Amino acid sequence: MRVTTKGQVTIPRNIREAMGITPETEVDFVEEKGRYYIVKTDKPASSRNFSKLRGIATTRMTTDEIMRLTRDGE
Repeated sequence: MRVTTKGQVTIPRNIREAMGITPETEVDFVEEKGRYYIVKTDKPASSRNFSKLRGIATTRMTTDEIMRLTRDGE
């Protein structure tokens, strides 16, 4: 298996099927006693992506005000 210049590899189909890895599946690499393993993560990707953004909004607008702004163009 060859690593691309971007650090990517293709997981062979038989391995993906055996592990249940489908498009958008999140995986991690785990080190154990000097060996590295690929494991599926339990948490869906979308919840991880949004959790890091939670609490960073700086607007003082209410939900109704935001909704009016998004609907004014209709």
